[in-house]
Amino acid sequence: MQDVNPKKTSPRCLLFIFLVLPLAIFIIEGAQDVVAAEVTTIRLLEKVEINAAMISLGAIAQIDGDDRQLIQSLKGVDIGKAPLPSRSRVIDIDYIRLRLKQNGFSLENFDLQSSSPVEITRGHIEIDQQKIEKIVSHYLRTTVLRDNNIAQIKDLRVPERIILPRGQITYQVMAPRNTKYLGKIPLAVHFNVDGEFQKKIWTSATIEMFVDVVVAARPLRKHMTITEDVIELRQMDLAHLPADVITDPQSVLGKRARSTISAKTVLRTDLIELPPLVKRGDIVVIVAESKGLRITALGKAKRKGRLGERIPVENFDSKKILNAQVLDAKTVSIEF
Repeated sequence: MQDVNPKKTSPRCLLFIFLVLPLAIFIIEGAQDVVAAEVTTIRLLEKVEINAAMISLGAIAQIDGDDRQLIQSLKGVDIGKAPLPSRSRVIDIDYIRLRLKQNGFSLENFDLQSSSPVEITRGHIEIDQQKIEKIVSHYLRTTVLRDNNIAQIKDLRVPERIILPRGQITYQVMAPRNTKYLGKIPLAVHFNVDGEFQKKIWTSATIEMFVDVVVAARPLRKHMTITEDVIELRQMDLAHLPADVITDPQSVLGKRARSTISAKTVLRTDLIELPPLVKRGDIVVIVAESKGLRITALGKAKRKGRLGERIPVENFDSKKILNAQVLDAKTVSIEF
């Protein structure tokens, strides 16, 4: 290589070499840097698990560039709905381009890269059958059966499992209005995740409550007085008995059968009655009391009456028919 002879180089060339040429090179390199800085790279990931209801671009792609504000905007772009918990969804690079255009972004300054479509799965929590049974059983024991030592929970039926999104899970167990908590009862369980409702499932439980009930030990004739030797106690499940079943034997002694009752019949309040204390035509004492004043008179019952019942009574003196309450077999009272 030949050496450059400075003496043969003109002053004008030297000025160009030392002043103009470095400036041109600087301008060219600076322009290249500006172009490079304006390009933002969006690289689609291969597999992603998300825990949100919507898919954002920042969750499924690696975004690089110099414009931080632009990157933040790109990360927040909604790509679409997330799949259901435990399900998956596949999105390719062409769909990303479409969503960017729909959100007002120009693709000229973006370098979109993808080796394959991204597979997106939704994070989930599985609640198994045993956990659901504990939820329902705990509700029943702490509310309905809290002060009941004789009731038992039988035949608890719940789903095998449920799938929920990841998050803070809360639940609430509810029964239909006016539910009678005996026998088979339906129960709804509402599940919330992070305070938002997610799923409702239906369950059922059978509640047994065995108690002693009064049963006719032998057939009872109509108007037959009930004594200890004609009744007995038998333990039965209240779920299969009417609401007015009698459980206290003392409450039926001295009363009578309203009609013929077969043996082994569970006694109910509508099957028995008090025998009448006063019969039609009986002579009774009519009592009227008010603030220390007591007035009595004789009268005649115009109809039979039981203890506490009101019957028409004829006053012997005035011949008036009075509405009187039966106090015992010989006494009735009227308001005064």
